[in-house]
Amino acid sequence: MEAAMRTRISPVPFLGIALFGLAFPAYAQQPAYGPQLEGFDYPYPVQRFDFESQRQALSMAYLDIAPEREANGRTAVLLHGKNFCAATWESAISALAGAGYRVIAPDQIGFCKSSKPERYQFSFGQLADNTHALLRKLGIQRAAIVGHSMGGMLAARYALQYPQDTERLVLVNPIGLEDWRAEGVPWSGIDALYAKELKTDFDSIKKYQQTVYYHGQWKPEYEHWTAMLAGLYAGPGKEAVAWNQAQASDMVLSQPVLYEFPRIRVPTTLMIGQRDRTAMGKDQAPPDVAQRLGDYPALGKRAARLIPQANLVEFDDLGHSPQVEAPERFNAALLRALAP
Repeated sequence: MEAAMRTRISPVPFLGIALFGLAFPAYAQQPAYGPQLEGFDYPYPVQRFDFESQRQALSMAYLDIAPEREANGRTAVLLHGKNFCAATWESAISALAGAGYRVIAPDQIGFCKSSKPERYQFSFGQLADNTHALLRKLGIQRAAIVGHSMGGMLAARYALQYPQDTERLVLVNPIGLEDWRAEGVPWSGIDALYAKELKTDFDSIKKYQQTVYYHGQWKPEYEHWTAMLAGLYAGPGKEAVAWNQAQASDMVLSQPVLYEFPRIRVPTTLMIGQRDRTAMGKDQAPPDVAQRLGDYPALGKRAARLIPQANLVEFDDLGHSPQVEAPERFNAALLRALAP
């Protein structure tokens, strides 16, 4: 196993960019969106991949953005996290397209603008297969796979399942760098997870993200993405959204991929915000267990040692979502990670 390379990116003065216009609205009154995020506009045209899976017709929403300059012949696929959507990649999409990449950003089944099936066996293998089918439909044979948060677990599974079709792998603050149940997080059934999801609203999302994702800090631009997620829970599809999210939580907790990191055979970059403390189920764990979970500085280093051909990029002052918190710095690092 090759020794992991490590790059530390220290703080620089924040250079903000305005998304969706020059100002960010204040969400004094929480909007409500449809079960497939109807009413919330994405920054790029949404397309549909209709297919059959597990004996039912499903529709996967996705973004397909052409290069904005001379094409470099490469494709980057961006996989969102559990509390995110394809649209959250907006600034990264712009940077990649501006560098000559074709960019594909799907909403996974059960999330955002895609179908919310009542009966579906959620697994990372299934979601990887759905993503692979989409890329084949689009005529894409090989791509760079970039995954954030839960999307990092999915990206790792994709690279393990389809190594010949994975040019390189980038994992952005992936969850699942530790096996939470093995570490002592108590088991919780899908019914209990569903009951918890039903209590989700704008305030609970903001409190969680501010505490866990953004190390106590908050910027007005974050509220746009908080409202996007909260609007699904405030709308007429609340029960379907909460049910699929509960199934996704069970998938994350019961299908760890970290034990297979040594089998990843594609060049991999881990991009880790050092202030991240995300750990699913931490609030249900005994205090001594909760205290040690979500130590991303240590977890990132361990993952880089486990994955052959791994390069570790550390953002000293950032948390769970560096692409949202400091997009210009993140995009520059991403382009370096994907460079030939």
